[in-house]
Amino acid sequence: MDASTGIANLEAEAAVAAYLEQHETKGLLRFITCGSVDDGKSTLIGRLLHDTKRLFDDQLAALESDSRRHGTQNGEIDYALLVDGLSAEREQGITIDVAYRFFSTDKRKFIVADCPGHEQYTRNMATGASTADVAVVLVDARKGLLTQTRRHSYIVSLLGIRHVLLAVNKMDLVGYDQAVFDTIVAGYRELAAQLGIDHVQAVPLSALKGDNLIERSAATSWYDGPSVLEYLETVEPSRDEAGLGFRLPVQWVNRPNQDFRGFAGTIVAGSVKPGDAVVALPSGRRSQVARIVVANGDLERAAAGQAVTLTLTDELDISRGDVIAGAGQPPELSDQFAAHLLWMGEQPLLPGRPYWLKIGTRTVGATVTEIKHKVDVNTQDKLAAKHLELNEVALCNLHLDQPIPFEAYRDNRALGGFILIDRLSNATAAAGTLEFALRRAGNIHWQHVDVDKAARSTSKGQVARCVWFTGLSGSGKSTIANLVDKRLHAMGRHAFVLDGDNVRHGLNKDLGFTDEDRVENIRRVAEVARLMTEAGLIVLVSFISPFRAERRMARELFGDGEFIEAFVDTPLDVAEQRDIKGLYAKARAGKIPNFTGIDSPYEPPETAELVLDTVAESAEALAERVIRRLLD
Repeated sequence: MDASTGIANLEAEAAVAAYLEQHETKGLLRFITCGSVDDGKSTLIGRLLHDTKRLFDDQLAALESDSRRHGTQNGEIDYALLVDGLSAEREQGITIDVAYRFFSTDKRKFIVADCPGHEQYTRNMATGASTADVAVVLVDARKGLLTQTRRHSYIVSLLGIRHVLLAVNKMDLVGYDQAVFDTIVAGYRELAAQLGIDHVQAVPLSALKGDNLIERSAATSWYDGPSVLEYLETVEPSRDEAGLGFRLPVQWVNRPNQDFRGFAGTIVAGSVKPGDAVVALPSGRRSQVARIVVANGDLERAAAGQAVTLTLTDELDISRGDVIAGAGQPPELSDQFAAHLLWMGEQPLLPGRPYWLKIGTRTVGATVTEIKHKVDVNTQDKLAAKHLELNEVALCNLHLDQPIPFEAYRDNRALGGFILIDRLSNATAAAGTLEFALRRAGNIHWQHVDVDKAARSTSKGQVARCVWFTGLSGSGKSTIANLVDKRLHAMGRHAFVLDGDNVRHGLNKDLGFTDEDRVENIRRVAEVARLMTEAGLIVLVSFISPFRAERRMARELFGDGEFIEAFVDTPLDVAEQRDIKGLYAKARAGKIPNFTGIDSPYEPPETAELVLDTVAESAEALAERVIRRLLD
């Protein structure tokens, strides 16, 4: 090999190395496409993939074949099929689920989420928006701003996206008329100002024909702004997290051997270096960073976006879900918040019902204590509401069962964005954003008392417990509870009956029989029952309590073995025959709405400690069974 060949090879190797380094270090932009049905979201993404030459030959061949079989372009290439992969999407020509696609250019890497336009899939759109830096909002030039355009733009603003590319699509179908474009842009800028969207770049577009997609088009000579791709390659979304101190939610305690203990996670704000003073939250214990460990060694500094393991100079008790933060600028701690919720559950949100809240790597118990107002996402009007249905948005008050480190979502997505999880099904019930702490939470503390539950129980010669009788109206709950109470009194035990009808004369007289009021009814009674057990009493609660979620909430207020669920199992027809008050007859006649067993459901217990069959045994015999269980 002569010298010139060797030099050429070295130059080629250097060029390849430079090319690889360029593509390894170029930035990543996440964006979504959203808007109303048939505005061309999938077509835009498909055309981007096609025109940036990011498709393999077999993909192109498959696209051409699929376009002939499923396409909507009369045999021409239907670019939307590159994204709409579900059979139901192809049959209907719509997007149902969020489709993620990766592509890159010489300047930047991209992950794009194609979001569905139908109202019933709004929750899917919110999922795609939750990780995006930029939103591409498409508008059909023939139709202008539609209800779903406004809905999606509201969710974009709610989820903290401050950069919007307004793609006025299908300009070819209005003759590339500048007046049409200007009218739509003016209307959208007014909407964006109302929603707090700071940066809007409008582009006249034909996604199908490629006008102003990759390069500026001669068909819109009156437009002098960037093409869609030029905008995506150059936009620099603002990062509010940059002004915060160091934040690392702990995902895993890394303990490969007895000589190493580190805390692994992804830095979500700020930067850190060895020697920095840090604080572990929620404990508040302080230390210094000893090492920053990654797969190939130690780092001198790490910043937001990097996954690292930190070791500290002190042995601190830190677990998954804790946050390691810069000691000079730590996040706040609170257990009560004002928060925006987008409800995603098929069953409505009822204030008072318990859920799991997952924020970052931490999961805690949570309850929506109050719906402050529901938001009409089309007009941004604030509406009164007692519950939330699928896809509705509201400002709510949240109560957690323990304080968490947090920051407002507008400042830090990782420590301000959360989901609510249904405790029974483990399904995601809502997505939310923390707005601010309700300051009173930090001013309320448990007051220590020297005489505790154990001492009070011992002085009464008994074990404090709660027996929770549940069943249909007329099942015999109150009868059995009263017999148990009489028997305990005769034995010299200290007990009290909390009966559903009696409590509604006083403590709960302000509550009706809607699902929302039933939840609050049980929440209040469960808290009272807990206080009574703290006093050393045996509490006999006799409530229909039709929902499993609320009975579980009540159970969780008590210690192990303190809560006994007694299902008074009486068939509906038998309960109706016993109905001396005539309530079932009135409910059948439509005179009593929301009556359990008739037009409101009853959810029988699945794992009750006692099942009391009132058909097979007498009330006296069943009461004796309860007594035996209490005295075990």
